[in-house]
Amino acid sequence: MSAAEIRERVAAVLDPELPMVTIADLGILRAVEVDGGAATVRITPTYAGCPAMEAIADDIVAALAPMPVRVEVVLAPAWTTDWITAAGRAALDAAGIAPPGPVAQVSLELAVRCPNCGSLETRELSRFSSTACKALRVCTTCREPFDQVKPL
Repeated sequence: MSAAEIRERVAAVLDPELPMVTIADLGILRAVEVDGGAATVRITPTYAGCPAMEAIADDIVAALAPMPVRVEVVLAPAWTTDWITAAGRAALDAAGIAPPGPVAQVSLELAVRCPNCGSLETRELSRFSSTACKALRVCTTCREPFDQVKPL
């Protein structure tokens, strides 16, 4: 398997908490290195202590089996929502999860667009949703709740 094929397989691993995006599109895949017949993959969690990291590491190992793989968790620099690709943002939006805008332009007070109806009339219901990296919001126009990936 070539280095490009190895990178492609790892990049295609889905995030277990946001299965509509790959780890590459979510921006947590940092590096893939191949040395001889083994690979080293570096990933960064969306949050320190993210419970999905173990599952992601297992999925990376499975994607490259039977090749020997070492998965390293890299905490610095810390992950930022700026690392989510355009394709990742589109996939989150299509799944009804509001993707964050660029961190430099985000404030907790800025309006978040409803992925269901497009309204900017939304409010936060809970700072935490089904995972630590998402907040629960509701649209005051269509009254539908939705998850928002928190800007970091």
